[in-house]
Amino acid sequence: MPPVIALEHRLRRCRNVRTLGVRANFNDYSAEERRLIREATTVYYPSPFYADLLDAMGKRLFPSYHTYKCVQDKIKQTALFQLLKIPHPRTHVYYGRRQKGRIIGDFAFPMVGKIPRGSALGRGVFLIRDRNQLDRYCRAAHPAYIQEYLPLDRDIRVVVVGRRVVHAYWRLAAPGEFRSNLGAGGRVALAPVPPEALDLALATALRCGWNDVGLDVACHAGGYVVLEGNMKYGKEGFRVAGIDYVRLMEEMIANGDI
Repeated sequence: MPPVIALEHRLRRCRNVRTLGVRANFNDYSAEERRLIREATTVYYPSPFYADLLDAMGKRLFPSYHTYKCVQDKIKQTALFQLLKIPHPRTHVYYGRRQKGRIIGDFAFPMVGKIPRGSALGRGVFLIRDRNQLDRYCRAAHPAYIQEYLPLDRDIRVVVVGRRVVHAYWRLAAPGEFRSNLGAGGRVALAPVPPEALDLALATALRCGWNDVGLDVACHAGGYVVLEGNMKYGKEGFRVAGIDYVRLMEEMIANGDI
């Protein structure tokens, strides 16, 4: 039976996985490593670069090719949510000065502006209260990604691996902070998570083709909305709950769940 191989280092501590690293040139791998990649039943964490290439040759990947296509790309995620009619805060993307001039007519203050690509951990998320703040945001953001403001002091992180929820917890915002990200001072709370939120998160992951994602879900207007998907989610919530993430992944690989 061929060994289980990964390229990125996410599984480097898993005893049943051999991590090869990501090489800029395929021929930088040794002859043995190239053979392992070509013959592997599944390549785990192939990286955004090799995900495209390995998918083209029909290789099974984990996370899926679709998961990689939406990593840290809020614009693609929002378009996908809208296509699938997944509940999501009202959001619009504006390109260029003329389009940005329509923001005030489309959204009331306060509104939320985000750096739509490459941002994480709550960075690049701004509460915009007036025209001056909007102008500063628009000068920095190309394109502008504007979202309705939801007055939240908490949200729910639901982690889906494979085809099931493996962990879920509340994230509580710090006093005076509108973001609940742990990187922005939020904290983990292990109170029970409503099953409706879990169902929405799992359905979203399955419909979007994402099989390794931390989905942020919020309670709003008597229902639940998906804020975004985080494919590079942290492990602090697992640590607080006493869940051994490495052991979890080892078991899911050994059982054929991923």
